[in-house]
Amino acid sequence: MSLRRQLLLVSLLLLSLPWAGCQFIREMEDALRQGQAQSLQATASAIAGILADQPELIYPYPERLNSPGGEEQHIYAWPMEQPLILDGYGDGWEEIPGQRLEAGSDSMALALDYQAVTRNGYLYLLLKVEDPALIYHNPGLSAEPNGDRVVLRTWQNGRRQEYVIATAAPGKVYGRPASRRQRGTDARRIRGYWQDAVGGYTLELEIPLAFTGGRLGFYLANVGGRTGGGTQTLGNINAIETEAPPWLIYSPQALQKALAPFRHQGSQVQVLDKSRWLMADLPAQNTGSGETAETFWLLRIIYRSVLSRDNLQPPPPAPGPGQLQGQELDTALAGSIAAHRYRDPDYRTRTTLSAAVPIKGEKEIIGAVIVRQSGEEYLSLTDQAFNKLLGYSLLAVGMGTFGLLAYASLLSWRIGRLSRAADNAVREEELRLEDFPRSGARDEIGELSRNYASLLGRLREYNDYLRTLSRKLSHELRTPIAVIQTSLENLEQSGQDQAQRTLYLSRAREGLQRLNRLLTAMSEANRLEESIRNNRAEDLDLVPLLRELFQAYQGVYRQHRLSLVIEPDTAPASAAPDLLVQALDKLMDNAASFSPPGGNIELGLGDNGEYWNIRVDNTGPTLPPNMQQQLFEPMVSLREQGAEGVHLGLGLHVARLISEFHHGQISAENLPDGKGVRFVLSLPIRRDE
Repeated sequence: MSLRRQLLLVSLLLLSLPWAGCQFIREMEDALRQGQAQSLQATASAIAGILADQPELIYPYPERLNSPGGEEQHIYAWPMEQPLILDGYGDGWEEIPGQRLEAGSDSMALALDYQAVTRNGYLYLLLKVEDPALIYHNPGLSAEPNGDRVVLRTWQNGRRQEYVIATAAPGKVYGRPASRRQRGTDARRIRGYWQDAVGGYTLELEIPLAFTGGRLGFYLANVGGRTGGGTQTLGNINAIETEAPPWLIYSPQALQKALAPFRHQGSQVQVLDKSRWLMADLPAQNTGSGETAETFWLLRIIYRSVLSRDNLQPPPPAPGPGQLQGQELDTALAGSIAAHRYRDPDYRTRTTLSAAVPIKGEKEIIGAVIVRQSGEEYLSLTDQAFNKLLGYSLLAVGMGTFGLLAYASLLSWRIGRLSRAADNAVREEELRLEDFPRSGARDEIGELSRNYASLLGRLREYNDYLRTLSRKLSHELRTPIAVIQTSLENLEQSGQDQAQRTLYLSRAREGLQRLNRLLTAMSEANRLEESIRNNRAEDLDLVPLLRELFQAYQGVYRQHRLSLVIEPDTAPASAAPDLLVQALDKLMDNAASFSPPGGNIELGLGDNGEYWNIRVDNTGPTLPPNMQQQLFEPMVSLREQGAEGVHLGLGLHVARLISEFHHGQISAENLPDGKGVRFVLSLPIRRDE
C-alpha cells in the first residue's frame, strides 16, 4: 500500500473522534467544575491551617487582633518590589491606589491625596497637597517650624512619638522630633523630598517600619498665608488627639515567606484579616496561555454565545484600598467554606473561580484565605458547544484529510525525486554529483539526501582511488622489478667474475627490499585505517601532549632546527591520543622530508574560537597551485621520482582520516613569506557544561 493510501486511511479514522470527544466532554465537564472547586478549597484549607497556628504572621502586633475595625481611618500600605527614587515627583506610584482627604468643598480649600507602600523594612508615603497659599519655614523668625509642615505620629513601646517635616525651600527633608523631650529614635532616618507642584506641593517620604510600631497617623499644618488666618490641619488624625494613632496595615514579610511554597502557576492566593484587610497577595504566575493563544477561533464564538447565558456577575468593587468583599468572603468570615464563580469584568468569555476558607483562631475567626483561578484552565466547552462540536470537527477532519493527502503527495514527490537522482547517478559510468539534489531541509528526507550525496562522494573517491591504484602501483613496482630482472640477467652472463656477481646480487637484494617495503607500507596503511574505525576518543589536554611530542621530535630530527610555539595555557579537547600522535608523526615526517638539512620546523598551537589549530611549518619548496587539497587524497605524492624510500602518498591521507574521525579539519597552504609550507590540523574545542 502506498504512503498516500495509508495516510488516507488514517484520516478516515479521524471521523470517529468527534463523536467520542462529544461524549467524553459531556461526561467530564461537571466533574472538572467540581474538581477545580475542591482543589482550590484544599489549597486554601492547607494555608488556613498553617496561619491558624501562627496568628502572628497576620497580626505582628497582637493588639490589632482585638481592636475593632472601621472606627478609625487606618492607612493601608501596598507591598512593592521595585525600588523607588525619592525625588518628590512621584515616579513609580502610578499603579498604587490612593485616598483623598479634603478640608472643605471650596475649590481653594486644603486637600491632599496620599499613597503608601512598603519595601525592605521601610514605609514609603507620597503626599500630593493642594494648598493655594504655600508658606515655607522661615529660619529667621524662629528655629521651630513656622510654615506649612507635616506631622507624623507613631506608637513605640506604648508611647506616642511625633515627627515634624518642614523645610525652608524645595529639596531634601529630614524628620525632627516634635518635642525636645522625645527620645529613643533618630528622627533624621525619616527622610524624603519636598517638591513644588502646581497649586501646592508634593512630599515623598521614607520611614523605617520599626519607627511606626504598627501605627501611623499624620496631618498637615497649614498656616494662614495671605488670608492671615490661623493654622488649618488636615489628615487622618487630629492634632489634639492623645490616643494611639490608627493602625498601619501592611503585608508582613514573614507572611510572604510563609506563603511562598504555595505559589502556584495559574492560581492567585490572598490572605485577609477579620476586618477584610488584604494582608498578602500572591498573584498567579503567568502561564503564557490565554483565549487568543490557545482557543481555536470557532470555539471562541461558542464561548461568547454560551457564557452569556450563565448570567455571571463580575466581582463586587472593593470598599476601599486594601480591602475586599464578595459572597465567598462573607461566608468564610462567618465560619464556613465557600466557592463562587465570577465573570471577568474585562473579558465576557472568561470566568474566575474563587474559593474562601476561614482562618479559625482559638476563640474566633481571625481571617480568611482566598484562592482564585481562571475557569479557562479547565473548562473550555459548554452544552451549546456540544451541539456544534461535531460540525466543526468534521470540518477540521476534512481539512486534516486534505492536508495529509497533500503532505503525502509532497513526501512521495521528494522521495521519488531522490530515488531517481540516486538511480541516475549510479547508472553513469562515472558517478555524477553535480545534478544530485542535496536538500537543505531539516527533516529525515533532507538528511537522507545529504547522506546519499556524502555516500556517493565517498564512492567516487574510492572509484578514483581504484582507477589510479593500478597505475600508481605499476609505477612503484616497475622499478624494483626491473632492477631484479636486470640484475638476474647480468648475473647469468657474468661468468666467473666474482665482483660482478656480488654487485648484481646486491642490486637484486635492494629491489627485493624495496618491494618488501612497498608491501609493508600498504599493509600498515590498511591496518591504520581499521584502527581509526575502532578507536575511541577521550578527554585530554593538548598542551602537555604537544610538549612531550616536541621533546621526542628533537631527538629524531637532529638535522633540522625545531621550535615549539603554544599560545594557550590549556587546550581541552576530546581525542584519541594514539591516533593524534600518528597524525602528528605523519605531518612532522612530511615536513622533515621537504625541509633541507638545517631547515626550520615549527610546531605550534592556537585557536580560532571553535577549533584548536595544531600547525606544522617547514621551510623548503612551496606547494604547486591547485594541489593544496589533492595532497590529502590517497596515492598522491610530490616527492621526486627515485626519492629514497617508499612513498605511496598515504601519510597525509591517513592524517585526513584521523582529522575526520575527530570531527576536525586538515589543510595545507604556503607560508606568507613564500619560503615554506604550513599544515594545520584543527580539532573541536571541548566545552565543559
